[in-house]
Amino acid sequence: MHLALESADQPDVIALIDALDAYQGALYPPESNYHLSVEALKQPNVLFCVVRDDDGAALGCGAVVLLEGYGELKRMYVNPGHRGRGIAKAIITFLEHEAARRDYTILRLETGIHQAEALGLYGRAGYVRRGRYGDYPEDPLSVFMEKKIVPLA
Repeated sequence: MHLALESADQPDVIALIDALDAYQGALYPPESNYHLSVEALKQPNVLFCVVRDDDGAALGCGAVVLLEGYGELKRMYVNPGHRGRGIAKAIITFLEHEAARRDYTILRLETGIHQAEALGLYGRAGYVRRGRYGDYPEDPLSVFMEKKIVPLA
């Protein structure tokens, strides 16, 4: 398994993002999906991680958007055929390290109430529930979490 910061506008990565959109679209109405477009994921304040196998196939992805005062985890997804192998945890750890290298001390995220696996993953990774933040609207389908991290710079 190889993790690296890459561009989101690669065909195999776009396929992962499309699969994530389809998965979340089946769980939540459009107004409760807070997606970032591929174009938004290419912005300079976004760290986009791709996990690839030894043959170079994209297995999963995730991002941290570096905002004023905190980073936000976005676009976490692992291909269902590769789940249960620690890939999502590896993505989180990698992104936390990359944010910490840039002096960020807080990471936040928004996920949905119907994603028990994601909620469990984030909880095991040390994220705790918190109130709404940023520009998110009040949404009974959202769960907000955060974690304090130690800067490495």
